[in-house]
Amino acid sequence: MPKRSLLIVFCTTCLFGFQSASTPKAIITAEIQAALDHIRPASLRGDLSFIASDLLEGRNTPSRGLDIAAEYIAAQFRRAGLEPAGDDGYFQTARMAIREANMDGFALTLTQGDRSLSLGAKDAVVSAGAALDVQNEPIFKVDPSDQALVEGLTPERLKGRVVLTEFTRGGQANVRTMMGKLREGKPALVITLSRSGVAQQPTAGQLMDPSDPNAAPARIALFGEAAAGFYDTLKPGDSGAAISLHLAAPRQTPVTPRNAIGILRGSDPALKDTFVLTTAHYDHLGMRPEGTPGDRIFNGANDDGSGTVSVLEVARALASLQQRPRRSIVFMTFFGEEKGLIGSQYYAHHPVLPIEKTVAQLNLEQLGRTDDSEGPQVGTATVTGFDYSTLTDSVRAAGEATGIKIYKHPRNSDAYFFASDNGPLAQVGVPAHTVGVTFMFPDYHRVGDEWQKIDYDNLAKIDRMVALSLILLANSEEAPRWDESNPKTAPYVKAWKERRH
Repeated sequence: MPKRSLLIVFCTTCLFGFQSASTPKAIITAEIQAALDHIRPASLRGDLSFIASDLLEGRNTPSRGLDIAAEYIAAQFRRAGLEPAGDDGYFQTARMAIREANMDGFALTLTQGDRSLSLGAKDAVVSAGAALDVQNEPIFKVDPSDQALVEGLTPERLKGRVVLTEFTRGGQANVRTMMGKLREGKPALVITLSRSGVAQQPTAGQLMDPSDPNAAPARIALFGEAAAGFYDTLKPGDSGAAISLHLAAPRQTPVTPRNAIGILRGSDPALKDTFVLTTAHYDHLGMRPEGTPGDRIFNGANDDGSGTVSVLEVARALASLQQRPRRSIVFMTFFGEEKGLIGSQYYAHHPVLPIEKTVAQLNLEQLGRTDDSEGPQVGTATVTGFDYSTLTDSVRAAGEATGIKIYKHPRNSDAYFFASDNGPLAQVGVPAHTVGVTFMFPDYHRVGDEWQKIDYDNLAKIDRMVALSLILLANSEEAPRWDESNPKTAPYVKAWKERRH
């Protein structure tokens, strides 16, 4: 079959332009329509009822449930006929470690003027980073209820700083935005305030890549009225307060979580060695502690079981094409997103395919629920960093052809750009975005996020749009590119240019 019969795209200048006046039109051939028709609600329900089942115990990283999910994903890649791309079949084995805090000799003092507050191990829970010894280091306060401050955070303002914040005020959207900014900004230490309870939980282990010089920093959670009182008196931003801290080197235990990766090899001799990634994270939060009454399992059906099963269903659909798309399409599921984008960070630093040949990443997150906190979202999808690159034009074209409205959320599109697994690939220069249906939904990070609550009919429609987006991206002669006129893309443009030379 000639390539031109696979898909015809009109208005190529619109397709590759920024803020185009009209979305390019896509004509879907009979073969492509047949492939899209492979995407069915019942198939998605079958996959997700297993991935988000109690058997997998919330797919914590690392855990036996996560390993079972990885094996299931690999089996579906095998069934679709994808080529394996890992060091162990379909698996990329990550050489990671669990760091556990060493509280021997722990001491923390906060000072402001002639005021000081000294706290010991009983007042804090530490998620271990590297050993720290600091004296009178300035504190940068981030109040998540201060929307202007949160949105104005940049890596330059945060890098190497000691950040003091809390996660219980400001609303979920502000907190999630702040968390994304902290991941991107790489502070030396993050201190969070808990206004209720005492530090009764054991010190938490932290998943990290020992070879990553930019591994997540130590995080210390402070408890008690004295810490809350001190926090409340500080001004936002450069607070005028300082910290002195002794934190011993953590204890480390090796672990080997896995990304699952399969390739649908392209058909064009010149383009088959360039790659379009479609990804999702298959981990979630695990379980509540033993003895907790009621449901203990965070099933993570929407976050991000829905993205995971969409990767599987789209892979099976596109693998049914007799005439493959021109570029190779890579289907990948990441571990450890809930631990701080760890699996995607690992891939970005240890790619199995050349980063300089990776032209796009379409990440899938929270596609299954339509009961968004801002109102029902049926037949709609949004893209983070909507106008950061030309990749969005392909998604918009696919949306028009499949009846899905692709829109830019006036605030969350930019604010959530680094809140999912597209962020680490963007940092190394790949035009990378996340497609989602909901930003916040009633069971976000709660035990009620279960597979029975998914809108499978809508999920299938979204996945047909995703599949067509991938065909557009894979068949395009010109790869997506960052909008260099947008100041928010500056670090990604810089990395993009560096990897091209």
